[in-house]
Amino acid sequence: MNTFGTKLRLTTFGETHGVAIGGILDGLPAGVKINLEFLQNELDKRKPGGKFATARKESDKIELLSGVFEGISTGTPIGFIIYNENQKSKDYESVKNLFRPGHADFTYFYKFGVRDYRGGGRSSARESAVRVAGGALTQMFLDEFGISVESGIYSVGKINHSANLDDEVLNLDFEFAKNSEIFSLYPALEEAFKEEILKAKNAHDSVGASVVTLIKNAPVGLGEVLYDKFDARIAAAMMGINAVKAVEIGSGTNSSASFGSQNNDFINKSGFLSNHAGGILGGITSAQDVVIKCHFKPTPSIFLKEPTIDINGDETICELRGRHDPCVGVRGSVVTTAMARLVVADMMLLNASSNLANLKRVY
Repeated sequence: MNTFGTKLRLTTFGETHGVAIGGILDGLPAGVKINLEFLQNELDKRKPGGKFATARKESDKIELLSGVFEGISTGTPIGFIIYNENQKSKDYESVKNLFRPGHADFTYFYKFGVRDYRGGGRSSARESAVRVAGGALTQMFLDEFGISVESGIYSVGKINHSANLDDEVLNLDFEFAKNSEIFSLYPALEEAFKEEILKAKNAHDSVGASVVTLIKNAPVGLGEVLYDKFDARIAAAMMGINAVKAVEIGSGTNSSASFGSQNNDFINKSGFLSNHAGGILGGITSAQDVVIKCHFKPTPSIFLKEPTIDINGDETICELRGRHDPCVGVRGSVVTTAMARLVVADMMLLNASSNLANLKRVY
């Protein structure tokens, strides 16, 4: 599927080495103020370039095609396009008939019988720029309700990987992450994170990372039970991002090593006394902060000799050329923010018709 969402739907199109990528955001209510500067700034966070990302040079300038009039959303589909400017398709000639380890080459070929070998075509993370744009437009809607979504790098490789998020969540510095070159949530660990990324890069390798996303001020009641729970939709959104291999909500995997007396979030007149649930109970938001942790695998594009097979089933060696991120989690953190924004807004629109009182307020 190329469309995400139920009431608020983002459809994306394009390939990494095609003419352009783009999308249609359908379902954004009319009357939302569209801030073009904010929109471009969000795309600039994800765009390639610098020591810690691919050297591919793309301006990622966005052009709105429809759905906005005099700076206000009209309630009709918002179409937008981002032109590709710096494709180097010849870098992939050597791998056109073989399967790059860790990539979607093998599965795309056997599913469709054909594949765009130029950087992976549709399976490339280049498409995630469209998700960032859709998420940025959605944030303009969320701003009307005081809802914020922030993300940052929690760990790189083994550095901080074993830390307990329950203990750390109050120490995460999202303000620092905004200005960090790698979106680090820890001022004290930023240099160590950078060194780990550059060490992998200089070894022609790559390294994994984890990202924490925080949703603040989401109202109570978001989530469609039983089969479209808020945490289920969040997990689906995050697992749909390139290279994400695991998603945790609240205490996440630590929950399986605890007792109920430790994991339950007790309540008094002032509210919840802890947030092991990560702001979601029974698949419905509780008005606490929604805490999400995503684990990104190392970028599969590495510049080392790797055994593989070709499209005929013969064994061969894969030797890549091109430009690739040494740690995909860095730019991936911008995409997690976008996907969380889309989920919150979609669930808000769905929740508007959840009971008679809501409908009577409208009609």
